[in-house]
Amino acid sequence: MIFTWQYQGNTPRKLRSVFKSFGVTSSLMKIAIFHGGAMFIDGASAWAVDLVQPGQQVGLLLPDEPANPNITLCDEPFKIAFEDEDFLVINKDAGVATVPAHHVAVQDSLVNRVKSYYIHQGYNNQVTHVATRLDKNTSGLVVFPKHRFAHAVLDKQLKHHQVYKEYLAVVGGRAVNTSHGYIYAPIERDPSSFVQRRVNCNGKESVTEYWTLYRSNQGSIEKINLHTGRTHQIRVHFSFLGHPLLGDDMYGGDLSLINRQALHCQTVSFYSPFKNEQIVCHAALPDDMENLINHIK
Repeated sequence: MIFTWQYQGNTPRKLRSVFKSFGVTSSLMKIAIFHGGAMFIDGASAWAVDLVQPGQQVGLLLPDEPANPNITLCDEPFKIAFEDEDFLVINKDAGVATVPAHHVAVQDSLVNRVKSYYIHQGYNNQVTHVATRLDKNTSGLVVFPKHRFAHAVLDKQLKHHQVYKEYLAVVGGRAVNTSHGYIYAPIERDPSSFVQRRVNCNGKESVTEYWTLYRSNQGSIEKINLHTGRTHQIRVHFSFLGHPLLGDDMYGGDLSLINRQALHCQTVSFYSPFKNEQIVCHAALPDDMENLINHIK
């Protein structure tokens, strides 16, 4: 896969510096140098230390990525919310894991399904890069970069909190009388459980922003934006407030109205430098969440 840019600077600059200005990481350049790729200036083979003159075109060739043979194929379908040459965004159903579990004989996760999809589509890059994840019983949008450069781009945006993810949740009881607020509560692994998390002063900084859209004694509807990305963050924070998500048996949620945590990632937005545009994806509420909200109202 080849990527090209025109250098718009006013003075000569080393090729590696020009590449970095376009988001190319050192590891990507090493792949190009040592693992079957190449670098170019105006179409001619070049080294990272070669000088690029203003107005010249630079190119980076990255080798194709063969599929991981340890990932089994699964031909179960999935819903595509967005796809171009660089990113695949899936609207995940509740009950489907994002990544495969190693302790089960038959692996069925989005990673297994995406590998099968890439092979059937005949894509040159067949590694299933995962940039964002959702818990198995959370529905909504998950982003798969389709090559290593796209993965590096999105990892950097995630690190700098530049990926916007908006969730809708239904929590138990009448939420606090604040239409908009933040939950600042550090989260750590619960020492009594391999999976469960808890709020503790020794945990990692965790910040959840929320808007209460509707409240009643039976349940409240919350729109949520994460400012940090801790495991189970939304579930832990609202349980900590005394309003666990409906259907969330791990954190004390009422199971009578829905049989999985009432949480859906409905919007994801990130920047694509390959298209020079903001990618915004939406996923409609699944039937169980829609029915729950109608019941609460």
